[in-house]
Amino acid sequence: MAPASFNPISNTVCVMDASGSLGLSLVQRLLQRGYMVHAAVQNRNCELQLNGLSCENKKLKIFYADPFDYKSIIDALRSCSGLFYTFEPPVDQPTYDESMTEVEVRAAHNVLEACAQTDTIDKVVFTSSATAVIWRDDRKSEIADLDERHWSDINFCRKFKLWHALSKTLAEKTTWALAMDRGVNMVSVNAGLLVSPELSIKNPYLTGAAELYEDGVFVTVDLNFLVDAHICIYEDVSSYGRYLCFNHVVNRHEDAIELASMLTPSAPSLPQSSDQDVKIIQQRISNKKLNELMVGFESGPQLVD
Repeated sequence: MAPASFNPISNTVCVMDASGSLGLSLVQRLLQRGYMVHAAVQNRNCELQLNGLSCENKKLKIFYADPFDYKSIIDALRSCSGLFYTFEPPVDQPTYDESMTEVEVRAAHNVLEACAQTDTIDKVVFTSSATAVIWRDDRKSEIADLDERHWSDINFCRKFKLWHALSKTLAEKTTWALAMDRGVNMVSVNAGLLVSPELSIKNPYLTGAAELYEDGVFVTVDLNFLVDAHICIYEDVSSYGRYLCFNHVVNRHEDAIELASMLTPSAPSLPQSSDQDVKIIQQRISNKKLNELMVGFESGPQLVD
């Protein structure tokens, strides 16, 4: 349940980009909780996904918002108290490569600048990634577990062509710098690999997955848990800074086999090994901060007056 002191300027929030699995799920859950929702999409073809919801719910408005068109962002944010922002690669550039870094950073900068110019915005929940935390040359030598205080090393990411990690790290650092400079109340969600029907072997998060597994920092998150985390962080006035978000650690051989089968269902089954089956790799990453925040959070409908 939201804290009693949670009192936004209005109960209207914006979800941008609302076309992905996370964005669409956030729209649905926020409507269930009684919010007025501005669903912003950058691909007009994605409006069809939301039109059905719009017809059924008078509290939903659909906006076309190009992250490189400042006016369209401002239009989507108008009268909103909060923004849930998650980056979706442009349709004409769906894969992560070195050039995606500039695209994601520019988009994040434009959105945060628009928030700074929108008087009604009270809080921004920025979706980042665990890949902005875990890719460090010294992660094996760290005595303590990795947590929100750690950042991926930019030079390390460039050296090993970890473009997803580089993009997420630079985009998040850009938004934090701008948020602090412009006085925007921002909180970031550093999500593990999102397990959803759209998950495939081509997901850029999976670059270097074998190393993450061996180091005990390969984490995943279910869609429902990720949505709950976003809403909890938005509604809880005590939330601050960064939150690592995951509810499963891939640190057993059977976990790796199960994930591999999900990613490549047509591939032959991987051989089993009794020695590997019993081996559990020590977890070296912590989500304690988020778990403590979410104690008592109720994910069901909760009308916002």
